[in-house]
Amino acid sequence: MKAFVVLLCLCSAAFSLRAQDSYDVALKVLSQEHVAVPSDVPALTVDEAERIALQVNPEIRVASRKVAVAEAQIPAAGALDDPSFMLRAWQVPLRQPWNYNDAQNMFMVGQSFPGPGKRALRSQIASDETSVARDELAAVKLKIAAQVRRAFYDLLRNADEMKVHDEQEAIARQAFEAARIKYSVGKAPQQDMLKGQVALTKLIEHLVMLEQDAELSRSELNSLLGRSPDTPLRVAGQYSPPKRLPSLPEMEHIALASRPELIAAQARIRQADDRSKLAGKAYVPDFSVSAGYMLMPAGSAMRNNYMLEGSVSLPWLNRRKHEGEIAASRAMLSEEQAEFDAARLDVFREIQNALARATAEKKLVDLYQNLLRPQTEATLHATVIAYENDRTDILNLLDSQNATLDVDYSYFRALAQLEEEMSDLELAVGAPVPRDTAQQAQPEAQR
Repeated sequence: MKAFVVLLCLCSAAFSLRAQDSYDVALKVLSQEHVAVPSDVPALTVDEAERIALQVNPEIRVASRKVAVAEAQIPAAGALDDPSFMLRAWQVPLRQPWNYNDAQNMFMVGQSFPGPGKRALRSQIASDETSVARDELAAVKLKIAAQVRRAFYDLLRNADEMKVHDEQEAIARQAFEAARIKYSVGKAPQQDMLKGQVALTKLIEHLVMLEQDAELSRSELNSLLGRSPDTPLRVAGQYSPPKRLPSLPEMEHIALASRPELIAAQARIRQADDRSKLAGKAYVPDFSVSAGYMLMPAGSAMRNNYMLEGSVSLPWLNRRKHEGEIAASRAMLSEEQAEFDAARLDVFREIQNALARATAEKKLVDLYQNLLRPQTEATLHATVIAYENDRTDILNLLDSQNATLDVDYSYFRALAQLEEEMSDLELAVGAPVPRDTAQQAQPEAQR
């Protein structure tokens, strides 16, 4: 019997050593995995990140060059055709092909002139193309700005989740130490130590996922800023959830005047209308004039002469061609109008969807901020005190910790998601959305 008791004590001591070893290994893994960006890396705010992206983002630079190309084409669109020079030698003797002195030599300069109004319409069509390119540039800028905000708030949310992780790690350590002490004096079963180890090990899983999310968000934001994806990057800022969201009619009204895609579609309609007007000018004849000097053969009574020449096109004799061009231009105008109507419906749908998502996220943020977070934090605090005073078991403590962890993670995800939905709403509208926000009573996050 004594041998059995001694064996049981040895097993219990061996289990305590293994539990302590597992605890030490978990702490070592946590300290190794918790990799932070060097503190000497300057932290970026969301405004600074947007400003940098708008200056150096490759997509924006490509769209800017398209605007420059379109602008460069405006002067050429309304310019006259190149003047022409003509040399004509008549009656050159075949037996003396070099003898131009006995030939009639004519030197002429000519210029073509399109019918009245055609040059102005061509210039206007090129100007409309520039307007389209500028609106497309504005659309690219809005898209990049929205992507920057999404990546920024993902990284900011990750920093807040990392803070929650550190707080919960401290609580898990405290719970394990309390369980170890109670077990050593016989006030707690072995299961309490095992459950404490499991809670600490689960935090390692959380940390691995948080580090992965941070790397992905940092890589995305660096790419948008025109940097190498592995460049060290830290962000700083606060969430600014709106007090209220604007109504759908307000957003639709703003979008009609601000959404770059709709403005570009309207510019294409104007361009198609100008093309239709230009096609209607097909029956306006074009002109060309020439002037020249003629040198007659040697011995002529009047050896030096000049010559004037004029010509006019006869478009009425090519009615089939011009009627086809006019019909095609009118069909193109109808097509652009139909595309504008379709684009407007798509924009309104995007606004409605983004507004619905933002409304749902705002309700979640209010729920977590005003009810769930205070409730779970109060419950956890009370459970920790109760466990330390032997009024509850470690299972209740771990349940309270997990509930607090889940609520905190969900709260920061909802905050970040609300910021992203607001970015999508602004992208759909094409302009900043009024927020009417109050300063958030939370510490500045850095990551």
